[in-house]
Amino acid sequence: MENNTLKKIGAASKYLVVLAAILVFTGWLMNTPPGVLGKLDAIAYAVCHRIAARSFEIGSTALPLCARCTGMYLGAVAGLVFQSIRGSKGSQAPRWGIIAVLLVFLVAFGIDGVNSYLYLLKQLRPGILPQIPNIYIPNNTLRLLTGSGMGLGMAALLFPAFNQTIWTDYVSARAGLPDWKSFGLLLGIQIVIDLLVLTQSPFVLYPAAFISTLGVVLLLTMVYTLVWVMITGQENKYTKVRQLWLPILAGFTITMIQTFGIDMLRFWLTGTWGGFPLGG
Repeated sequence: MENNTLKKIGAASKYLVVLAAILVFTGWLMNTPPGVLGKLDAIAYAVCHRIAARSFEIGSTALPLCARCTGMYLGAVAGLVFQSIRGSKGSQAPRWGIIAVLLVFLVAFGIDGVNSYLYLLKQLRPGILPQIPNIYIPNNTLRLLTGSGMGLGMAALLFPAFNQTIWTDYVSARAGLPDWKSFGLLLGIQIVIDLLVLTQSPFVLYPAAFISTLGVVLLLTMVYTLVWVMITGQENKYTKVRQLWLPILAGFTITMIQTFGIDMLRFWLTGTWGGFPLGG
């Protein structure tokens, strides 16, 4: 009797997750700007300031994400794809030397972000914080590069954590970055990607816009899939990706709830789907 009850509860929860996914996604689609690019803007709207002057542009249209966020999510997607190809189900983080380099990337990301924010404040309110000088004049090239380093670091930690939490048959070995050769190859790939973005060719920026913005959904879905699996006590219960359809759907639904909520709040506060109404 007890087993039958648990099975019924499990079946009902599946229907509830599917229904919630349909309702949330439909609501988001109906209340965000039309068109594919409009939907990309709406995803980016939930995580990025989208200030046009701090974004790469195709013609006069800014990419959905600013230069820093574009680099970060391109780096994260590149890191995840690279590790999934080379690392299979490895569950250990990179060696400490590689982590140290990733920490340098994190520091660079923080310094450039703070310096850029201070520069913006001083543009908007001349004379503010005269005792804190700007280290250098910020630019989109540095935003892209430091964002990319941050994205690589995020992927390097998320991928093995995902494997260790999800798979029954995870491997007790380093994930997709087991040595300096692998890390150097990934870094080289990311540098090439960044150099292509810096050409600002529409043939590069269009796919970069799609990949980086969908990378937001990918990363958040992975994180919330982990959360769902841990909350439901299903750690290390899976051996194949297709078995993960329910946790992934739940993770995607939570991602869209967060995105929808922030979208609506921000639109209510600003009255626009564009970037924050700031100069510089």
